[in-house]
This record gives sequence, C-alpha cells and structure tokens, in this order.
Amino acid sequence: MSRLEAVEAQLLAPGAPFELAEEEVLGERVPVFANRARSLRDVLVRAREFAGAEYMVFRDGEQERRYTFGDHEKLVASAAAALRDRFGVGPGDRVAILAANCPEWIISFWATVSLGAICVGLNGWWAEDEIRYAVGHSKPKLVVADRKRAARITGDLGVPMLVVEDGFDDLLAAYPDAELPTQPIAESDPAIILYTSGTTGRAKGVVHTHGNVTNMLMVSFFHGARLMMANPKQAELPKLANSILVTSPLFHVSGLHCAAVTALAGGAKTVWPMGRFDPEMTLELIEREKITGWGYTATVLHRLVSHPKAGDYDLSSFRSVGGGGSPIPGPLLDKARTLFPHCSHTMGVGYGLTEGTAFATLNAGEELTDDPSSVGRPVPIVEVEIRNEQGRAVAEGEEGDIHLRGPLVMREYWEDPKATDAAIKPGRWLNTGDVGRLQNGKLYIASRKRDLILRGGENVYPFEIEQRLEAHPAVAEAAVIGVDHEELGQEVKAVVVFEKGEEIGSGALQRWVADALAYYKVPSLWETRNMPLPRNATGKVLKNALREAQDSMFIEE
Repeated sequence: MSRLEAVEAQLLAPGAPFELAEEEVLGERVPVFANRARSLRDVLVRAREFAGAEYMVFRDGEQERRYTFGDHEKLVASAAAALRDRFGVGPGDRVAILAANCPEWIISFWATVSLGAICVGLNGWWAEDEIRYAVGHSKPKLVVADRKRAARITGDLGVPMLVVEDGFDDLLAAYPDAELPTQPIAESDPAIILYTSGTTGRAKGVVHTHGNVTNMLMVSFFHGARLMMANPKQAELPKLANSILVTSPLFHVSGLHCAAVTALAGGAKTVWPMGRFDPEMTLELIEREKITGWGYTATVLHRLVSHPKAGDYDLSSFRSVGGGGSPIPGPLLDKARTLFPHCSHTMGVGYGLTEGTAFATLNAGEELTDDPSSVGRPVPIVEVEIRNEQGRAVAEGEEGDIHLRGPLVMREYWEDPKATDAAIKPGRWLNTGDVGRLQNGKLYIASRKRDLILRGGENVYPFEIEQRLEAHPAVAEAAVIGVDHEELGQEVKAVVVFEKGEEIGSGALQRWVADALAYYKVPSLWETRNMPLPRNATGKVLKNALREAQDSMFIEE
C-alpha cells in the first residue's frame, strides 16, 4: 500500500470527514459521501462562515472588481428575487447564461439554483446558429448575456434577454433587502445543464443534479486532503489562504464545478483574469494574489511555463496544481515542477467527462511521478469497469470501453431519452465511449471518444464540421481529423473533395464554417483531393488512412 493509499483509508474510515455510506441515487444503491451538503443552496448557506473573506477577484486589464463571500450572498439573494418576481422563474424552470467569465455569471448561477431552477451554461464561443439551437432546446425563461454575445443574435431570440452591461446592477438594486429562497430542493432535482458536443449531430445537454455536484465537491476536498497529509513537507511551508487561479470558462465543469462552486464551498478566493489568456498578466496575478492552486489545460500551462519572463515572477505560493481536458505531456509536467517548486509532490492529472460530473480517476503526487502514463485510480465513489463490444467485462489488462458508475453519473441528457438510454446502461453504468484498460487498480486511456479532437482543452467532434462543409455547394465530401500541435495539443484539419468543376480557396471555406460554428471548430489546416475519400465496405471514411497520409499536401492559413 502506497503512502497515498494509507492516507486515503484513514480519511474514509467511519467517523472520519470523508466517511462513505451506501444510499439510493436515481434508483440504484451506490457509495456516497455521508457528510455532503444536500443541495447547492445548502452549500451557499454553509459559506456564511467565510462572510468577511474574499470570494471573487476579476481582473480586466487595469480594472478590478472584488467581492467578499458576504457581498456575494447578498447579490445572489437580490438576483433570486429579481428572477422570481420579474421573470417568473421557479423550481424546474431554466435560466440560460451566455457570457464570458464575469461576476454576473456566477451570481446568476447561484441565484438560479437557489430557486430550485436549472442553470443552462451556454458556450460563450458559439456562433448564432449554435446559440439558437440550445435556447430552443432548453427553453429558458430568461437568457442572461453579455453585450458581445448578445450582438451575435440577429432578430428575435424568442426569449427575454437581460444584457449584463445594460441593467443587471439596476435590477439587483431593486431588491436590496432580499433573502435567499427557502423552497425545498431534493438532491435528485436537476440543477445544471451543460452542453457537450456530440459524436453525431447537435450538442447534447448534460443534466447534473444537486447531488451530482455536492458529491463532486467532496471528491475535490478529499483529493486535496489526502495530498496534503501524504506530503508532510507541505505543512512546513508558510501558511497561506487558499487562492485559486481560474482560466477555464464557466460553461465547462472545470470553471463552474471545479472552481466557482468548489471555492465557495471551501472558503477559497477565486482570481479570474478576463479576456484572452495573457501569460505575463497571469504571472503577475499569481505573484500579487499569492495564488495557491490552479486547474489548467495543457495549452495554457504550455503558454505560461514557456513565457520568457516566467522565471522573473515569484510563484512560490503555489501549493497544488492539476490539469485535465487533454493529455498533459511528461516534458511539460517536468517544466511545471521546476517552475512551481512546492508542487512537485502535489501535481495531479485525472480522467473525467461532463457526463460524469468532472471526476472519475485521479493520479497525483508520488503516484503521478512513479507512473505518469496512467490517469490514476478511481475516486472513492466511482466504480470503473472495462467492457467489450458485447457489453461484458473484460479481464485486467485488456482494452475495451470505459464504463463508470456512482453518484457522479449525470441524471440524463436533457429532453433526449434515446441518447440517455444509449449512454446509461442497466444499473446506471455510464458508457463513456472512451477506450482504456485497468491494470493494478489504475486506468490507462487508449483513446478518447471516437474521432474526438482535443484542441486547447476544447472537445471538437468532426461530424458537425463535416456536415457544415458538405452543405457548401462546391464541396462533394469532407473529412475532419486532428493533427498534433505543440501548444494546443491538436489542431483541426479538413480534407475536402470538391464537386466536379468546382474549387474554392481554403479562406472561403474557413469563413463558411465560421459563419455557423464556434471559432475553435474552424479548421486551420486544409487538404484538397481530386479522388474520393477512402472508405470501408460500409461506406465509413477511413480516417486512420487520412492520418497516416499526413504530408505536404495540406496548406496552413
């Protein structure tokens, strides 16, 4: 038994802070954390003990906005009253948020879930067509948007829209003495819908319950506690208040669940650099705000540690950092360990997905150092099983489809019973669609969902890009694949076959795709062919053949 495993057993023992219990969750008995909060509003109420401490610091260029936990709760209470009285929002209703990271996003989120309503996080990089689809699908009573994203909508959206810069503060000011709602909220009630790109067709709305998120919070705290206890040298470092750098968007589990919600539950300060990621400004923030933690993607970590001035800043406040969203290369982790001297024994990586409320496995500390190729052991409330194409469990060491079970498995795909049934098997086993193997209790990933491209921490599914390209009158067929990229992890490449007698430049095709899809889905590499794409006997494009044929045929825009 490793030192981490011994600490883990101590933390999970009966009567310990992370004691486990077995309870029924959505019809199945699974292990849960006995001491969890029972709703997100309970999490907010418990945070009153931190009332005078800072919760949010937003930095936009030279401008800064700072909020204590007490400030935040008062604003949430005012926002909840406004949502209820002005827009008729009640339990089960949806409130969609379409904005860049900002205080109003977080305040609107907590107000919505405190009412027993459902917060719909819309991707802030979406184009108008994608926004309209998700709004029509989720049918919110209100869309809270910032001015930049509201401007993408031409004509009537069919839903009231509150523009953050044009009335949010005035709306809250009308309810200065409001208190938090008190109507009952059940753990199984839906709290959040986050959209995830599908392998086929439109994005699907992943529904997280209050219980999904409160159990996830306990996983996060358990992970931090076991790392600190397993590394006695951490206790010798100067004591610092927890301060979390957030560079992930709030419409992702990494920004919302793992940062905004987790920090509020733990009394930590969150520091949010606004706008495009600026490595030097981020370095300055780390030094000035004495940042102790950061959840990064490979792309932003690469930009930070590779910045020529990275060594000029005092980064000694860092105590624990971890990454996800895409594989973290070993050499990049080594650079980070050098730059963050007090994190060499607390760095971590893991595996998870939106449908599993962020967490499934974690590999951290000495375990990551000893075996960086693994994504770690399952967290205490998650079971992992590898199954073959017939749905039967395979022997240890054999590859197959990764299945997850436990209280972190989503409730459903919103308004999509067919997709839900395809993903959640009997016993509420989630078929992730990813391929891997279990060995010595640890998970090893062979490939993420079929054809998935991981660009800068964003999931890109080729199907919707191929559909858009093939809708162009000059295009006969198209295939999209991922190409390795040092900073982004992968970039998007399109292979296009034109209709006979037709041919247009890659710039025009880029604009065609950008008119309908988010910027990160627009191919940056292009290849044209005068022969049909290679296909198998069933007509499926042989993308492996396209990947193997990488050569000088492509051009970069």
